[in-house]
Amino acid sequence: MSSKFPKKEKLKSESLIRGIFEEGKSITSYPLKLIYLNIKTPAKTKVQCGVAVPKRNFKSAVKRNRIKRLLRESYRLNKEQIFNNIEGSFAFLFLYLGKEIPEYEEVEKQMRVILKQFLIRVTNENPIK
Repeated sequence: MSSKFPKKEKLKSESLIRGIFEEGKSITSYPLKLIYLNIKTPAKTKVQCGVAVPKRNFKSAVKRNRIKRLLRESYRLNKEQIFNNIEGSFAFLFLYLGKEIPEYEEVEKQMRVILKQFLIRVTNENPIK
């Protein structure tokens, strides 16, 4: 699988985003928080992913966009470990909880940790029959 982040993998549905906040489960590995939701209807892809950086912590759109780019890039490079090991479809929303602009290495390290925790949790919730 190529490590791209095509349009069909981007989380854009307003109702799905609302559903993530209302019913989603979360995993935190500071400064990242993953909120995920198992999608019942078959989606075009296994995972749809979005990123968010609170305006409260970063007033400047330039800084927020920089952090979002870092989050998307680290997800793009590490998503293979999820795509190859899950059943069903999920919606992901990554939130950045930190107060200062991170280094890429820190984001990537925490992204790996959070994706590994997600895999452990999902495989424990849905044991393969």
